[in-house]
Amino acid sequence: MRARFETPFRNAIMERFWMPMDARDIESMIKAAIPDAEVTIRDLAGDGDHYAATVISASFRGKSRVQQHQIVYQSLQGQMGGVLHALALQTGVPET
Repeated sequence: MRARFETPFRNAIMERFWMPMDARDIESMIKAAIPDAEVTIRDLAGDGDHYAATVISASFRGKSRVQQHQIVYQSLQGQMGGVLHALALQTGVPET
């Protein structure tokens, strides 16, 4: 039995507008906003919807962890909570 709201039209809309975000796109968006960043992306669930990212950048030096995360989230241009459902984020500065 189909779910109450599952219809071919709804499925087509969801497929068109809610496709999971590709890891390469996440990496590209972060690097576009933070050019010196070393970015590593992992798909946590294999579903293209739950990722972990490690972002290392000298531009984070002197910034709090919250500020670092804000910079990364801003680089994703509002995709968090929509196309990009979940992102576990670790940030830091390069070791000298």
